[in-house]
Amino acid sequence: MVSSNLTPILILTLFLVIFSHIHAKTIPPPTKIGNGYKLVSLTESPDGGLVGVLKVNRKNNIYGPDIPYLQLYIKHETDDRLRVHITDAQNPRWEVPYNLLPRNQPPKPAQHPIPQSPTNPNIISNLSGPELIFSYTSNPFSFAITRKSNSQTLFNTTTDFKLSPYNSLVFKDQYIEISTTLPKTASLYGLGENSQPHGIKLFPNDPYTLWTTDQSAINLNMDLYGSHPVYMDLRNVGNEAYAHGVLLLNSNGMDVFYRGDSLTYKVIGGVLDFYFFAGPSPLKVVDQYTQLVGRPAPMPYWSLGFHQCRWGYHNLSVVEDVVDNYQKANIPLDVIWNDDDHMDGHKDFTLNPNAYPRPKLLNFLERIHARGMKYIVIIDPGIGVNTSYGTYQRGIAKDVFIKYEGKPYLAQVWPGAVNFPDFLNPATVAWWGDEVRRFHELVPVDGLWIDMNEASNFCSGLCTLPQGKKCPTGTGPGWICCLDCKNITNTKWDDPPYKINASGTQVPIGYKTIATSAVHYNGVREYDAHSIYGFSHAVATHKALQALEGKRPFILSRSTFVGSGHYTAHWTGDNQGTWNDIKYSIYTMLNFGIFGVPMVGSDICGFYPQPTEELCNRWIELGAFYPFSRDHANYYSPRQELYQWETVATSARNALGMRYKLLPYLYTLTYEAHTTGAPIARPLFFSFPNNPELYGLSTQFLLGESLMVSPVLDQGRTNVSAVFPAGTWYSLFDPSQAIISKETQTFTLDAPLHVINVHLYQNTILPMQRGGMISKDARMTPFTLLVTFPAGATDAQAKGKLFLDNDELPEMQLGNGESTYVDFSATASKQIVKVWSDVQESKFALEKGWIIEKISVMGLSGVGGAFALEVEGNVDILDASKVELVQTDHKFLNGVSTKSVMVEVGGLNIPIGKKFTMSWRMGVS
Repeated sequence: MVSSNLTPILILTLFLVIFSHIHAKTIPPPTKIGNGYKLVSLTESPDGGLVGVLKVNRKNNIYGPDIPYLQLYIKHETDDRLRVHITDAQNPRWEVPYNLLPRNQPPKPAQHPIPQSPTNPNIISNLSGPELIFSYTSNPFSFAITRKSNSQTLFNTTTDFKLSPYNSLVFKDQYIEISTTLPKTASLYGLGENSQPHGIKLFPNDPYTLWTTDQSAINLNMDLYGSHPVYMDLRNVGNEAYAHGVLLLNSNGMDVFYRGDSLTYKVIGGVLDFYFFAGPSPLKVVDQYTQLVGRPAPMPYWSLGFHQCRWGYHNLSVVEDVVDNYQKANIPLDVIWNDDDHMDGHKDFTLNPNAYPRPKLLNFLERIHARGMKYIVIIDPGIGVNTSYGTYQRGIAKDVFIKYEGKPYLAQVWPGAVNFPDFLNPATVAWWGDEVRRFHELVPVDGLWIDMNEASNFCSGLCTLPQGKKCPTGTGPGWICCLDCKNITNTKWDDPPYKINASGTQVPIGYKTIATSAVHYNGVREYDAHSIYGFSHAVATHKALQALEGKRPFILSRSTFVGSGHYTAHWTGDNQGTWNDIKYSIYTMLNFGIFGVPMVGSDICGFYPQPTEELCNRWIELGAFYPFSRDHANYYSPRQELYQWETVATSARNALGMRYKLLPYLYTLTYEAHTTGAPIARPLFFSFPNNPELYGLSTQFLLGESLMVSPVLDQGRTNVSAVFPAGTWYSLFDPSQAIISKETQTFTLDAPLHVINVHLYQNTILPMQRGGMISKDARMTPFTLLVTFPAGATDAQAKGKLFLDNDELPEMQLGNGESTYVDFSATASKQIVKVWSDVQESKFALEKGWIIEKISVMGLSGVGGAFALEVEGNVDILDASKVELVQTDHKFLNGVSTKSVMVEVGGLNIPIGKKFTMSWRMGVS
């Protein structure tokens, strides 16, 4: 849905973009705040860690008084994860709730008297683990994290107090500061959510503010919908890559200043709860990170199909026409969405009786469900204040809303006056689950889209219902505040001493959201819990959907936090139909893979205003390879479904046609994401980490380890300049076309309007199917295996894998009787080509009847005879007369004259669920 700060009139928006871009160029000069702490005790904790006490050296009152004593806790939680936790030693402080994001709890601050003088803290000089070492300096206290294998310093808070541009540790009630030095050669990624104009790498001197905010994704270098205080640091030492990760688990507002040789956190509450992940590969960092915060959610198979949405499908007949027109245009479509058009007066869990009469809607859903299509609707958190509205009545009765001075806090969103559910309250989670159940009985939706959950508020401050006037008026933009409101600036929560760079303009942190002095369950302030609102919303919605029928939930959330990927997918919010925004979509997508939210995509063709026909062509070619692929448009924009232009329809048939052939591969990647955290879409340096030339590459990406997408991202281009790491790359759309890159090289590829370049790297086995107009049908078609060897291979190997299951099961795992996992292997050695499989839990695949009909092997020096096929001990069980061997010479873009052929073995009928071995002799026939 449209952002509350987004209007069809672009003047204000463009002004904000320009202003924020200017504003983003400078980091304020550092102010000396505080005088550091000294370590006065350090002992071993019962769990094998260290617990110490820090005493402030000399107090000052800049941003408030220093907390006099801090508790320090250090623990190697796993072989490759180290935790450093610092909090008030005498009083409890806010932390991300342990029941919301499960993790180990540090020792409670000691109840005995605090030591006033040092008790020989240097007895323990460091705490060494298998991969990481914690060491410290006593006064002023600082610490460093070092990699054991090569003594590389990963994080170092030591400062020369007189000369450094930042402070020693500062810890006040509403201001915490800590810094680390960095080598200038380090490449950093993460610290989102924001639209980074420079690419995926963090850019020195741009501000990184973390505070979940409803502002359009077209705003550059600003705090957007999510808060992810984690970064990956990639360094190349002696042509060898070393990556590590750093998470500051804190939900309070913060500015993070990256200067190129240092990083400074300025946080307005909570605790310092650092987790360090040893890597050393980028993939390992994400594995270790998601092991802590939660593995990405399993996704239903259909969610990998194409989705169509629009804010402004005014009635059901329009939706029916959209579905029919996709069929007529032969463009694949799996899921049709409704923004709030289906609602009665924008109220959650309701149907508009005129525009979406229930009998007709149920009939429509019965028809599309019979075909395998799905239906998803939006649900915002704001509950309309309306005494005749059942959801509101039950919410009041259950006392589920966030409070201000004992009364439900009043805000305004699309229904008008609303109250916000407090998802930290167990009673709210139960009430929300019941409302979802009631709605599902009304309309059997297949997933939920949770939006506006930063939380977004069209008003600011403390509001009341206006007397004697209608609010909203029913005319004009729905996002104009019509409540009677007054600013709240007389509390330390609404007007903290340090002002984070909220919205790029340092507006009050309660601006256009819930007042930060409002109160949640157990007295928790919105000030502390603000950035986890969307996360808690997703957790409650996931629980509600899973309770319905025990099926695997699908949730799409706008606001996210650390751990959100365990419950939800994400789209990148209100983007613009511009050539810049198509580029930004890649940067954000790749960052969210690092954040553990791999199911991510942007509004294809842009949310607003109208994209050009050429841009929409290029965007669907790119968007067909987003993990989450959805066209979505604004209420005020012209229609932009993919069939609206014939050229776009052609590009969609080409690109989505390939996506639907790749569904088994994409689904296997979601299984890998769920079990190891591995991003579905990832930067090239994930597979080629030793190559620094790739560290900033932001215009291409990989799906999995070896499928490279190189889209056209500039107006008027009919070719694309693409980087190819060393090796052989085969065109996915025409595998007889190949590129040999001797080292990392850049090639100019033809890319007419309907073409996107996608290449498959050597040493890969890619499972594909025939495709189709809907994933349900495409899923049951025969398989082809693409096997890629280096061009002219005489001694090589290739690997691939395939995961299949009943995608309605809540868990995505083996061992349930309804899943199968296949490892594919191939070798070309000693003039023999051999392709074989190893199957785990074959029963499910055999019951489904899946078969391999063709195996295509790329890069061979030729093909000879002695063809043999064995399926689980049965030799030549197939009719050999039906087996076809077709040999095609490869053509190389860069004029390489290597003798290399593609051999297609067709006419096969090999059950996926059975182990097989196929072989033949090489040599020119």
